[in-house]
Amino acid sequence: MDVIVPILVQLIAGGAGGNVIGQLAKQLNLGTAGNSIVGAIGGLAGTWLAGVIPGLDALVGTAAGTAGGLDIGALAGQGATGLVGGGVLTAIAGIIKSAMAKA
Repeated sequence: MDVIVPILVQLIAGGAGGNVIGQLAKQLNLGTAGNSIVGAIGGLAGTWLAGVIPGLDALVGTAAGTAGGLDIGALAGQGATGLVGGGVLTAIAGIIKSAMAKA
């Protein structure tokens, strides 16, 4: 249970971040399902990356990608990095999709 909750927080926050970017930047929108899926993957990746970068590892807890525990501060950090990671990956995927559509 201590491993599942942080991963769920990262997935949900990433999906939310992906959908926010999709709604704010219509040219990057992948559709609700696309935004959610890419955002969830970005949420996991963003939290993992923040745990690897020196200085940001304290934001997401000691074991960011696997088991941050049920500490509310660690969960909040994982949610924040998941939100940003999901938004960034969705934006990147949207840019690639737009560039391929123009070609």
